[in-house]
Amino acid sequence: MKRGLISFYLAAISVVLLSTSGCADKNAVIDQNSEIPDHNWTYINKFRFDVNIDDPTIPYNLYMNLRVTADYKYSNIFVLITQTGHDKKPEIKRYELKLASKDGEWLGNGSGNLYSYQSPFRTNYKFPAKGVYHIYIEQNMRDNPLREVSDVGLRVEKGPPTP
Repeated sequence: MKRGLISFYLAAISVVLLSTSGCADKNAVIDQNSEIPDHNWTYINKFRFDVNIDDPTIPYNLYMNLRVTADYKYSNIFVLITQTGHDKKPEIKRYELKLASKDGEWLGNGSGNLYSYQSPFRTNYKFPAKGVYHIYIEQNMRDNPLREVSDVGLRVEKGPPTP
């Protein structure tokens, strides 16, 4: 009887966890990552993310997601982020993401040999209109290919409403 009761509780907990783990972050418009083939990011390998904005009256926060291995040889990375939207005019900006402190300690969250980063590049940004925006991320370092970069991604989330 005790074993049956324990099995019942474990099954009930599993059902609850599975049903809630499928719930997406309600503030996230997109949170998508792309794997970089062979951990070698070349200049021609631009990653495109499509963002559907349905409410241009609220602010959004945009983040670049990045994962590098412990063998990545720099303490930073430069990227070009291009945004095109309803007017099709590209807006290109260069960003630097610090990956390690001056003493060489990785600043990201480590898991095994990988370090993950999520860095804001636009906060409280209002898209000009409803529609689908295309955001491209490309590496802008001297090395081609840039070795030991595992994944790159984009997160766009709804910010707090403006008063």
